[in-house]
Amino acid sequence: MTMRINYLAVFLCAVLYFLLGWLWFGVLFGQRWMALEGIAMTQEAPKAMAEQFITSFLLGLLMAFVLANLCAWRNANTAARGAAIGVLLWIGFIGPVTFTTNMYEGRPTLLFAINNFYPLVGLWLMGVVLGLWKKKPA
Repeated sequence: MTMRINYLAVFLCAVLYFLLGWLWFGVLFGQRWMALEGIAMTQEAPKAMAEQFITSFLLGLLMAFVLANLCAWRNANTAARGAAIGVLLWIGFIGPVTFTTNMYEGRPTLLFAINNFYPLVGLWLMGVVLGLWKKKPA
């Protein structure tokens, strides 16, 4: 049996994850995040910002592709199953690793929450999309 990946759904997930990042770090938690990180409001060079945005998008695309493969492998063909895989990945890997790093660096727990609940919500959202949007049989 061949795993069927819906590449259009993967691309949409990357776009949604990128937009979630803008909402998360720009609108919802931007000011607090910058204060906790000690980032001053400066004008970033347009070239550097473009490179950061492109890299962020491509890494989101990679995350969506890997999640799509896991969803296909585990037959996650509903929103709940896709979301569960995304959340389990965060609980099992991202959360523990980043919390440990945050703890040893002596960084505020609120900073951990802002930085790392973004991928939690993002993986949940991508899992929902991948679980719902089935590839039509050839």
